[in-house]
Amino acid sequence: MASSADNIPENPESGSRDITEGIDRRGRVRLRRAAVLAVPATLAVAGLAVLTAEGALGVQFAISGMPFTVTATNLDGTGFEQFGNLDNMAEGSPNTGDTGGQVLVVTSAIKNATLTKLCQSVDLGGINLKITAGGGKDKVTATDLTTDSTELSGEASFDNIEIGNDASTLTKAGVKGPIGVFSQQADTVHIGNLRQTNYATTAGVFKLPGLKLGFSDSAC
Repeated sequence: MASSADNIPENPESGSRDITEGIDRRGRVRLRRAAVLAVPATLAVAGLAVLTAEGALGVQFAISGMPFTVTATNLDGTGFEQFGNLDNMAEGSPNTGDTGGQVLVVTSAIKNATLTKLCQSVDLGGINLKITAGGGKDKVTATDLTTDSTELSGEASFDNIEIGNDASTLTKAGVKGPIGVFSQQADTVHIGNLRQTNYATTAGVFKLPGLKLGFSDSAC
């Protein structure tokens, strides 16, 4: 096996190997390798920024770690997607428990949604902060609606559903999940007697006619 000294070039004038030149050449090679390794990471960050700007990825934020309940007598939507995801709490949050500040969730994305008799409540420890809306003739409407849930129940029906898609290839709601993750999507969705335990909700536009907010002894 050749020693490291065998790779040091000879000085043409003295016939001896120039140790300083060999060290410099190896240093330049290492710098070039480091630069090449840094390129994919840089491109990945730039790619994420572009995807977020184009709406290909859902907006990410640090969750509080406090779950909240959402109910509705009916949810109707066009452009439906659903996939597994991971939410993260803010560093130092008192709600991390033994999860390390992470919550495994199911992300549901709906391009356009209508909800009847929406109710949302969060337990603040003996009392609930409660929101109701859409109980009259005007319903709650939302565009680009996403919810991150740990539980979801109701009577559901779908039109043109696809089950087993890779989450990174979804097209119905304009949101793409992580590559390699199981997902499903459909042209339309209807859920009667909807009940969710959520950790996050986002929407491009969220209209809540008849909004009422207050503290209550009862949850949704």
